[in-house]
Order: sequence, then C-alpha cells, then structure tokens
Amino acid sequence: MAPAAPLLFPPPLLPLLLLLGRPLLGAPGQGAGTWSRFARLPYPQDQLFLHDTFPDGFLWGAGSAAYQTEGGWRQGGKGASVWDTFAHRPATPPGSAAPGPAGGDVASDSYNNLFRDVEGLRRLGVSHYRFSLAWARLLPNGTAPLNPAGLAHYQRLLGRLRELGVEPVVTLYHWDLPQGLQDAFGGWASPVLPQLFCDYAELCFRHFGGQVRYWLTMDNPYVVAWHGYGTGRLPPGVRGGPHLGYRAAHHLLQAHAKVWHLYNDHFRPTQRGKVSIALSSHWIKPQRMTEKNIKECQKSLDFVLGWFAKPIFIDGDYPESMRSNLSSLLPEFSEVEKKYIKGTADFFALSFGATLSFQLLDSHMKFQQLESISLRQLLYWISSEYNKPQIFIVENSWFVSGSTKRDDAKYIYYLKKFIMETLKAIRYDGVSVFGYTVWSLLDGFEWHRGYSIRRGLFYVDFQSHDKKLMPKSSVLFYQKLIEKNGFPPLPENQPIEGVFPCGFAWGIVDNYIQVDTTPAQFLDSNVYVWDVHQTKQLIKVDGVFTSKRKRHCVDFAAIRLQVSLLQEMHVTHFHFSLKWSLILPLGNLSLINHTLVHYYQCFASELLRVNITPVVALWQPMAENQELPVSLAKYGAWENPETIQAFVEYAKFCFTSLGDHVKFWITMNEPSVKNLTYTAGHNLLKAHARAWHLYDKEFRRSQKGKISIALQADWVEPACPFSGNDQEVADRILEFDIGWLAEPIFGNGDYPQVMRAWLHRRNAVDLYNFHLPYFSEDEKKLIQGSFDFFALSHYTTTLVGWEKEDALKYDHYLEVQMINDITWLQSPNRAAVVPWGLRKLLKWVKSKYGDVPIYVMANGIDDDQNMVHDKLRVYYIQNYISEALKAYTLDNVNLQGYFVYSFNDKTAPNYGLYSYVANQYEPKPSMKHYREIIDNNGFPGPETPELLCPEEIASCPECHFFRTGKSLLAFISFIFVAFIVTIFFITYYSKRVERRYK
Repeated sequence: MAPAAPLLFPPPLLPLLLLLGRPLLGAPGQGAGTWSRFARLPYPQDQLFLHDTFPDGFLWGAGSAAYQTEGGWRQGGKGASVWDTFAHRPATPPGSAAPGPAGGDVASDSYNNLFRDVEGLRRLGVSHYRFSLAWARLLPNGTAPLNPAGLAHYQRLLGRLRELGVEPVVTLYHWDLPQGLQDAFGGWASPVLPQLFCDYAELCFRHFGGQVRYWLTMDNPYVVAWHGYGTGRLPPGVRGGPHLGYRAAHHLLQAHAKVWHLYNDHFRPTQRGKVSIALSSHWIKPQRMTEKNIKECQKSLDFVLGWFAKPIFIDGDYPESMRSNLSSLLPEFSEVEKKYIKGTADFFALSFGATLSFQLLDSHMKFQQLESISLRQLLYWISSEYNKPQIFIVENSWFVSGSTKRDDAKYIYYLKKFIMETLKAIRYDGVSVFGYTVWSLLDGFEWHRGYSIRRGLFYVDFQSHDKKLMPKSSVLFYQKLIEKNGFPPLPENQPIEGVFPCGFAWGIVDNYIQVDTTPAQFLDSNVYVWDVHQTKQLIKVDGVFTSKRKRHCVDFAAIRLQVSLLQEMHVTHFHFSLKWSLILPLGNLSLINHTLVHYYQCFASELLRVNITPVVALWQPMAENQELPVSLAKYGAWENPETIQAFVEYAKFCFTSLGDHVKFWITMNEPSVKNLTYTAGHNLLKAHARAWHLYDKEFRRSQKGKISIALQADWVEPACPFSGNDQEVADRILEFDIGWLAEPIFGNGDYPQVMRAWLHRRNAVDLYNFHLPYFSEDEKKLIQGSFDFFALSHYTTTLVGWEKEDALKYDHYLEVQMINDITWLQSPNRAAVVPWGLRKLLKWVKSKYGDVPIYVMANGIDDDQNMVHDKLRVYYIQNYISEALKAYTLDNVNLQGYFVYSFNDKTAPNYGLYSYVANQYEPKPSMKHYREIIDNNGFPGPETPELLCPEEIASCPECHFFRTGKSLLAFISFIFVAFIVTIFFITYYSKRVERRYK
C-alpha cells in the first residue's frame, strides 16, 4: 500500500535548557486551514495506526495536582483554599456541581505518602513529573509569612526526584487559590491579585528554582475565570456572569505576565529554566465543510484557547472574533500592557482531555459545531496559528468509571490514541512537540466529578487507611511505551510476499443469488400480430398457439448476467445459499417449487460451464422466519425437534436434485449463536450431523463432493493484554461464540467444558435456569467428525474485559465488557478493521481442532460510496488476505480457500464488489484489486519461487463425455462423414444410370 502521507520530519528540537529569549511571533488566523487540510488527507492510509518512534530525547512523564492528591488539608499548618471551602458547603447552589462533603480533604493522601508516589514514578521510568504547589500550604493566608512545614515538604519531594533523575515540572497555581485572598480581595476578580501572585512566585523561584527547570505559572485559566467567577460551577463559586469572568481572565493574564518577567529578569540568568502557562483546549469540527462553519470552528477555539494564547503568543491582545462579538464585556489592554504580555511563554504548554472536553466547555462556545477529541488536529492548529511554537503536552488522558479497579482498558486505548496522534503530528505534520505528560500519576479527587471517575495510572483504594498504590494495566502499557519511545514497527505487522498453494479456492459470496424465473419470449406459445397502423403494439391472437419447446438454461437472462460478472472477477468458486422456504413452501415434499429448483440447476451448470465451482448452502438464517418454511417457523422453528427430520428430508431432496452439479456443500451457513437458544442449537447440531451422514452414505460415492457447516467466527481479544482476568473472559467468549457449535463437530462430540462450567456457576449463584442439553453417547458419535473441512465467516475483531465500564456494552449474563480500541480503522457501520485478528483466529482453530482443512467462507466490510470510493475495501481485502497468507506460510495453517463478501450491492448493499445503480452493475476498484490478487495467487515477490499448477477443469456432467471420449468422438465423426459422402455418391450415380437407360 502507498504510505499514509509524506513524512514531514520536524526541525531539530531546541535544546531543552537553552531557549532563553522570547519566541518568534506570527500572524494569527493561519490555523483556519486546518479543517480543509485534514479533509483532503488520503483515506484510509492517514487513519491507520502509525508504527514509529518519537524523536530522541522526547520527554515522557506523569502529572498530578495538589488539591486532587495531597489531602492533609489541616496538616502542617496548611491554610484553607477555595476548593476546601467549596467542598465543605452544606448545600449545593443551583446550577453548580459541588463535589460533596469529602472533597480533597484526604484524597490520595500524597502529603503523607511522598515516597510512595515517587516510587511509582521510578517504576514507570518517566523523565519528568508534573505537580503543583499548594499556594495555601506555603502561604496559608496567601501572603507572608511562609509556612516552614510546607516548604520542607516540597523540598523533600524535589530532593527525591533529583535522586531518581526525574525532572520536576512545577505548577505554581492549579485552581486552589488561598481562601484568605478570596475573602480579603475577591480573588481573581481583583486587580490586586496579579502582584500577590507575583510575590508568591518569587518565593517559589527563590526556594525551589535551583532544582526546577520547567515552571508553569497556572493551569487552565479558562476554567478558573469562566466557571470560578462567571458561571459559579467551580470554586470560588462566584456567579458573576460573563462580565466578571472576562475581568478575572484579564487579571490572570496580567499575573502570568508578571511572573514570566520576574523570572526572566531575575532568575533565568542563574537558574536557566523556562516558564510557560498550561492552556487547555477542546477540539471542534464543522457540521458540514462550509466556509461559514469553519469560521465558527475558528471562533470556538478563539473563545477558549485563543482567549489566553493569542495575547501571549501573538500580539498581547484578545482574538479579533472575541473583541468584535463581546463589545464592552471584554476588558482592554493598554499598548504598554500588550507589549508586556506578548511573548511571555518559553514554550506552549498544552492540556487536552477529560477536564475540559465534553465537560467544562460551555455549549454556546461550540457555536453550533461538533466537539471532537482529535489531539492531532489541535496540535496542527496551534502550530499554524501561533507560529510553530515548541509544544509540551503537560496534561492528557481520558477517564474510566470510579468503580473500575486495575484493568483500565478504556483508559489505555484513549491513551494509545492520543499518543499515536501526537506521533503523527510530529512525523506527518511537522509539529514540534518535545514532551508528553499522562494525567495522572495516581487516582485522585476529580474536581467537579468527585470520585465518580478515575484518571490515574495507579489505583488508590480511597476507603483504605494506608492508600497503597496498585499499578493498573495502563502502568504496564505506558511503561513499555516509554521503554520503546513509541510504537516501533513489529515484525508481525510487516507485509508478506508469497503465494497460496495450487488449487486454492478464490471465491466470492452472495447470500442469495438473484432469482428471476420470468420465461423468455420465445417460450411463449401464443401468436401475436403487430398493429403497425394504430397502437404500434403486439396484439395476442386468441385461440391460436404454436408448439412449445422444452425449457433451456439459456432462457434465464439473469443467470447469464451474473455468471458473466463472476467470470470478469476471475474467481474459481461462488458461494450462495438456497432458499428452503421457497423450494419447499410447506416444509415437506408435498409441494415443490420445480421452477426454482430448475433455476438453481441451471445456475450451477452455467457456473461449471465457465469453470467456476458452486459452493451451496442448504440453509442460512435471515431476519424473516429465519428463512425457514412458514409451517416450521410457526411451530417452534429449531426449538421443535421435528425440524430436524424436515431438514434432513430437504437436504436429501437437494442432494438428489442438485448433487450432479454441486460438489461443495454447506449444511448451515452462519447460524447466529446470538439468536439461538440452547435447545435450538442442540437440534441444529443434530440436523447438521444427520444431513452430513446422509450425504456420506448415500451420495458421496456417486457425486464425489464434500460437505460441512460454516460458522461465524469473529476474533475476540483481551482488552488488557497484561490481564489474566481479561484473557479468561476472551477465552470464555470464544467458546460461547464459536466453540458452542464447533466443539461437538470438530472436537469431542460434546459442548465445551467452559460453557458447562460457566452455566453451572450462573445457575447456582444467580438462580438462572439456562439449561445446556446433553447428548446421548450415540448422538455424540453421530455429531463428532461430521465434517470434511472447517468453514468460517470472519469480519472483525472485538475486545473484551471483565471490568464493568459501560452498561450499554456490558453483557451481564457472560460478565463481559465490550471495549473499543479507538485507534482501529472503522467502517461507516463502525465495524473495526483488524486484519491480524484473522490470523489469530486461524491459528486458534488449528490449535483447537488440529490440521483440519480451513476455508474462510466470507470476509468483507461495508463502505460508503459517497465518501470513501471503495478505498476502505481495497485496504481491507489486501490486508486480510495478507494475514491469511501469513497463517498459511508462517503458521502452517491448512488454509484452502478465501471468499470475499459480497458479490454486489443489490443483494448486500454497501458490501459488494459491484455497485448497482440504475439497473446496471459496475465493478468497483476493490473488484479489480481482488482480481489482481487472484491472478497472482497471492503476493509474489522477486524471491518467490514460481508455482506451476496444472490447469483445473470443473466438473460438468453434461460435458464429461466430450472431455473423456475425444478419440471416440473423432472416430464417430469420421464414420458419420463417410456415411454421408457414401449416400451422396450412391444417389448421384443411381440417377445417372437411370438417365442412361432412358
């Protein structure tokens, strides 16, 4: 496949400690091209997972905030913060989201467990740790005097980090303003606060600056200003409306600038550190790609991120969209203030994730556009909008439920997505990102959401006394990622060169072929007259008939068309299902649809005529009556044991009527275990086995065919690869989804032991009554071994875990949580494209059932022709067949065939290799791509040895004589010609003799 996009490597990163001057400034507004750029990127290549590593020296870290984790709110002389007061309010004001009485009083108790936290950092192997200083712990009232206990606490922390070689990234203010400053001055609504904040910063620089190289003045001023002083949703809970919110933001910007200048003028020459501000943002995408919507998206980012970023990184003033829309609500900076604020950041510190996105972003700031979580596009927008700053991601992650303990699969996959998008921003988009910080190191108090969610890498039992840190699965994930510095290419992900064996079945699937039994015009025995003078139409002459002739297969135009399309594809096999409900409408032989049977006979014979092997399923469940005759569906369907005998009689009729043309049978195609009761499955297995034995005893010798059952078999992977519990769940689901029907046939003749044990446990514990029937010994012998091959349909892969995270995707019966890996490519119908899942499935089948011949009987994906023009399917077919080849070549799986689903869009909309528009079939690019793979028998390379295969000829009973008796045919032809010539000469000379005598 072509590369996803040209690799644009960013310029060499600046040495981390040498950026001493103010950054270059650029013109705002260039980020507006972001949406159109990403809309033009090649699909699906650009959405594929990028296996690559980060630049050398990339910083990997974790973070926390004082109020979220420290606890100890009354220990060591600490003063109260606005969050302490807010959490202890006896009543919740209307419209606010006060967290409740517990708040952060104890939280993770990091104040008393400093070495515990640092040990977690050591285990992770991070290069930096972002934490915040509690302003009220150092200055209990917000101003002098200094609290010695607080000073000693942070000095111990910095000393321990230095011993481990972990770089501290220190935030001066992370939302926990001393309550004394709020009471005395009104907090950030007061113009006094910037100087008081500067005094506090000076103290921190003086006492800690020798050990700190990265300073963040404050975190997410948008939340502090808008929700602290505007809406009142967060501390200090002032509901001052937009006017006070914008004034508080004004003072926050002034405070940040003061601190930057303080450090730049007095501490940078000796401490050689860097100072910035942690700005948070969401991402927004247009409802439709119109110029107006894109402008609204730009405005949304201006009102949240640009509110603070533009004054600092561009020109010292607010975005034009804010100034033009807010009029007198927005304070103004003087020219002196603009110059003072402009350039007051040594790097761009970005916070992105669950704190703001979909949580604290006011809906009106979306400007009727759609919120998204694309970190990559946000990084590109920042780089374009703010003159390519060096970006340090200082907070990023998502969250899991507060009840989730240590297998945090959802958290892992969001982390994987965000880190992969960061890597793409660096490698594909030329964005300069030099560090990444997971939020957070450990579970803590999650602001307005309290303890209802968790965001830590380490689990904390908040009810326990000692608050031990227990590593989650995400710790192992992040640890390995740091060790590898990203996602280096894996050998198993590399393309393979090679070919499949001779005789490999290349097929296509159509659930039900197009049946059109309309008689051809020349079969009509009526006589017509053409009215050339008036109506210009044919008029039937009553009472006048011509002789009828016998029907022929060529009379069915629909067959000729379908067969010609299959020929164009170069497939060797065509798989379709018969319609039991139409062949035997009453469910027995008392009424037979001979016309339809003749149509199927013709279809099969026409396939054989062009050397395409028909693969025919006797029954495939569909929505209406499960495609059973109404009489059977009405009386219990497969729940009724009488359906077994009805199926056997139907199978015998099909073998008798079609067996001369069909040598490749499927008894049941994709019986859905999701819709089967245990009794129905029991009867279905017995029906299959009896049909198999019927063919084996009465038809195999004369017809020389093969027969089996085709099972749907999507792969199931443990969501947390490091979790034994998740692996146990995955094994259980595989047995319930595949083993339920496969084990009796391909295994020991009985249901999987895992199923019986699980149902016994559920019935005993929860008083369920799910009875899994038992087979008699004779039935086991009947069912076991009733196969000639293992046929499976495979479409996608699912992740499963045991931790209950999302009630909508949790199966209480099997105690399994369905999880999405959001880095996986998905179809318009949200089917995950996971090629390696097919290889794992094939290996699993081999390990479970031995060296059985395997056919992948259906494999395909839906598309959206208006959006992707079949490119997704081209990718899908290429890579799934590649994984099948790996299974055959590298894993020695006895793979004998592969079938694409589906033939055309008319019978399977959006799945076909042929589109169907205006009564016309048109080949899609995926058809041509599949044909090329078939012609090459795989993916031969320069080193692939040539495979010489004898030409295969399909079985055609009508043509057998002409293929096997060519010498006899020639002799008979010679005798016939000699006879005609002899008769001619006898007649000729007889007449001459007659004339002579006359």
